[in-house]
Amino acid sequence: MDYFLDQTRPNLRYGYTTGTCAALAAKAAAQMLLSGQAVSSVAVKTPKGVVITAQPEDIAREPDRVSCAVRKDSGDDPDITDGILVYASVLYKDGGGITVEGGNGVGRVTREGLSCPVGSAAINPQPRKQIIQAVTEAAEEFGCLCGFEVIISVPGGERLAKKTFNPRLGIEGGISILGTSGIVEPMSDAALLESIRLEISVLHAAGHQTLLMTPGNYGETFASETLSLTGAPMFQCSNFIGDTLDMLRQADIRSVLLVGHIGKLVKLAGGMMNTHSKYGDCRLELMSVYAVLSGAGRETAEAVMDCITTEAALSVLEQAGWLKETISRVMRAIEAQLTRRAGSVAVGVVMFAKPYGLLGKTENADLLIEELKKEQGKGNR
Repeated sequence: MDYFLDQTRPNLRYGYTTGTCAALAAKAAAQMLLSGQAVSSVAVKTPKGVVITAQPEDIAREPDRVSCAVRKDSGDDPDITDGILVYASVLYKDGGGITVEGGNGVGRVTREGLSCPVGSAAINPQPRKQIIQAVTEAAEEFGCLCGFEVIISVPGGERLAKKTFNPRLGIEGGISILGTSGIVEPMSDAALLESIRLEISVLHAAGHQTLLMTPGNYGETFASETLSLTGAPMFQCSNFIGDTLDMLRQADIRSVLLVGHIGKLVKLAGGMMNTHSKYGDCRLELMSVYAVLSGAGRETAEAVMDCITTEAALSVLEQAGWLKETISRVMRAIEAQLTRRAGSVAVGVVMFAKPYGLLGKTENADLLIEELKKEQGKGNR
């Protein structure tokens, strides 16, 4: 599918979403139901405007129902759904109109805050619209005014869902049928950001006003084992600290506690709101500067700069007697940067490192820890 190549990233191939697969399968099934003939190729236009053509697989035809599948192609994105078969079964329905339902392997929404109502199949609004449009096109092709029921299923979807955000979001029994643009962008930051936004929405809908956020599993483990925050309303923000603070503000979240390793969080002291290494690596420079501001000499600063890891730099500062004051200054700088970005959201920070454990807290961190312990009893986290 070379026409999916992005000219700005010529070595990466685009793919198409589970929503597009469902629309393709539904259109092909509807065409076969109406014509009584097999279909070897089917095409739909995605919301992005790209026309996708696919070959229906595993066709099963009956007089009043046809089902078939389209194989997911994620391009060069490392998507766990790459290669799966997304099925659509189309049958006639009394009363006109087109309804879309989820079958085997498609999750069910159990919590408020998502774009699908509680109890419904986890088929997002845009894919649902795609499916209805695809079946409508097939009906118009044959001049048919009758109603249709479309059932989308993904064999093995329940197993795959355990590797996704769905368990955190309260989607049970399978994967979600997703896709805003209908296209999968390779290594998409947008997809990760949307997952974070959904988690925040679900937690907010469950009544939580103080949240715990961590860049990853290390922070989650430290918060659970050291801060006794097991069961707190928590989500992972990856490297997207600044974007996540923007989302929290837009969601009217009152406060958030950020818990993370110094290797990520020290970058915040310099205003780096996306901590991915591709945007820069100023960890040792910042530690060196704040050591000097604390009173350390050039020899200590150079020794910090010669380190490979932040843990090694901590050891240098500890041996030189400047660890406590340097970390104190780093924490104040982090607090100032995050407060500026977060606006109305109160932000607290806890920073740690192995083997040191807790390194530092911002002024309001303890208060937020206590609030989070109270939040543990709310919702269905």
